[in-house]
Amino acid sequence: MDSMTGMDTSSSSTSMTMTFENIHTTPLFSSAWAPSTSGSYAGTCIFLIVLAIIDRGLIAFKATLERHWLSAHLHRRYIAINGKNTEAGRIDSDSDSLKTASLVTAQGVEETVKLVQRVSHGPIPWRFSVDLPRAALFTLIIGVSYLLMLAVMTMNVGYFCSVLAGAFLGELAIGRYIHWNEHGH
Repeated sequence: MDSMTGMDTSSSSTSMTMTFENIHTTPLFSSAWAPSTSGSYAGTCIFLIVLAIIDRGLIAFKATLERHWLSAHLHRRYIAINGKNTEAGRIDSDSDSLKTASLVTAQGVEETVKLVQRVSHGPIPWRFSVDLPRAALFTLIIGVSYLLMLAVMTMNVGYFCSVLAGAFLGELAIGRYIHWNEHGH
């Protein structure tokens, strides 16, 4: 019975409080980062504001890159090589002759080709040059967002308000660059 009483006492002393507090010495991210003066507490709050603005900036940057990558994909030109004789015979009578070009290689003009532009909005194929930066940027965004979440979880009202203020200022400054796709892509 005594061992159970001891367990109850130790578990109740380690429980988190679920109320906001206004203690200026609340540690942030580790026990080494515990403001000791009002000035260092204000500096910590300013850091959280800047970190929240950076978070919104990273999200806007990713949205801008996503639009760029989609545009590059949709405007990518594919070359459809047809036989020289049949294509050359249709050039004069074809109303789409503006899209006809010559494929130039190291040996000179090789083939008569037709440039075709993709018009469908299907899934973008996997590309190392797109998907690696996308994954790295997403990981950075998640890391910053989790740091902000940990700051809010300290239940310090100053840290909480700083994160909200930074999110507000970040959205106010660069929120217009973040366009959410209606279909969740």
